[in-house]
Amino acid sequence: MTDKLRAALAAVPVLAGYEGPLERLGGLTNRVYRAGDVCLRIPGKGTEEYINRANEAVAAREAAKAGVSPEVLHADPASGLMATRFIADAETMSPEKFKARPGSPARAGQAFRKLHSSGAVFPFRFEPFAMIDDYLKVLSTKDVALPAGYHDVVREAGAVRAALAAHAIPLTACHCDPLCENFLDTGERMWIVDWEYSGMNDPLWDLGDLSVEGKFDEGQDEELMRAYFGGEARPVERGRVVIYKAMCDLLWTLWGLIQLANDNPADDFRAYADGRFGRCKALMETAEFSRHIAAVRAS
Repeated sequence: MTDKLRAALAAVPVLAGYEGPLERLGGLTNRVYRAGDVCLRIPGKGTEEYINRANEAVAAREAAKAGVSPEVLHADPASGLMATRFIADAETMSPEKFKARPGSPARAGQAFRKLHSSGAVFPFRFEPFAMIDDYLKVLSTKDVALPAGYHDVVREAGAVRAALAAHAIPLTACHCDPLCENFLDTGERMWIVDWEYSGMNDPLWDLGDLSVEGKFDEGQDEELMRAYFGGEARPVERGRVVIYKAMCDLLWTLWGLIQLANDNPADDFRAYADGRFGRCKALMETAEFSRHIAAVRAS
């Protein structure tokens, strides 16, 4: 056990004196461990540059109250240490598991609906376009190149931004970073974890982003939306989901470049950023994408 891990265990009251087995769990930016029936999160290098731990702690507790996230046992905004109840007999999801586990897109849709309709209020306002500007500022101090044409696509996204703003829908408490690995599935219920990027947002961001992260096909998208909307999605609702598929890729491209600049060894973040940007551009260039913007504009 490293000194850092030993110190983290000692700093969490519910884990003080714990001497049982430790199991390393997944995580792209943080180190996460299972210690008995507790899940311990130690924040990753450089995350304090772009994550507000006090906001995260409030959101995690509110999401637990809403019944979609495990109980928070300890959260220290100063150190970023967090301990939550470990969910037993749950599978950590992946794109492959979302395909293989029957009903899992629907269970994710039901969890989102429960969160979004809970009345929870998160401290942060997740504004994708403002966050793009903020991430670009962070990157201006780093020695990392943007993908060719990135600023051109941001300019083209102005039409998307205008269409969404002209027909804004009420903001709700949203996860905002629905990586498959942030979903834990018991087969009957889907739990959502990791509230680092959560905030008040257009709820359909969560659906579009999960579809991208999970590499959902058309059938999975339909299952997700039917469970969420309680039936067929209207063209404007479907349009917002597809628009956010592109916008989440535009935003998370920059997140990947920040990881690259911070020497995060968890992934090939150059390939991650270039892949996301390429997918964003390809979707925005389709006739279908233009139709979805028109549907939102006409709503």
